[in-house]
Amino acid sequence: MSGPLPAGSPSAPDPWKGLRAVMAAVLILESITVLLALLVVTKIDSSRLSIGLVLTLAVAMIAAIRFLARPWGVGLVMALQLGMLSSGLLVGALGALGLVFMFVWVVLLLMRRDVARKMELGQLPGQRS
Repeated sequence: MSGPLPAGSPSAPDPWKGLRAVMAAVLILESITVLLALLVVTKIDSSRLSIGLVLTLAVAMIAAIRFLARPWGVGLVMALQLGMLSSGLLVGALGALGLVFMFVWVVLLLMRRDVARKMELGQLPGQRS
């Protein structure tokens, strides 16, 4: 029976990498959903401002994936979420999507806090002896 892998070994699992992958996947799904909202926006309000807002949000979400590993990356994502919520004043569909995805991001941030707490206490599976 072998003991746990040392934290610095190359095959020790990195919980932050896994969590960042989940966050990146959610951002991709969110950007696809925002782009699908473009179909609704063009039927209801086909102004250039509304269409530009939808496209800008989708591109910004895809670009934000690059910065998830940075200390301010999650703050950037939350700023995008607030931007999406506030854009609901102009495009109602984006506001509704913003509420749904804000809930998803709150759950992800709670999971992030739980991972940090368990890591600090040494309770992650890779840290147990």
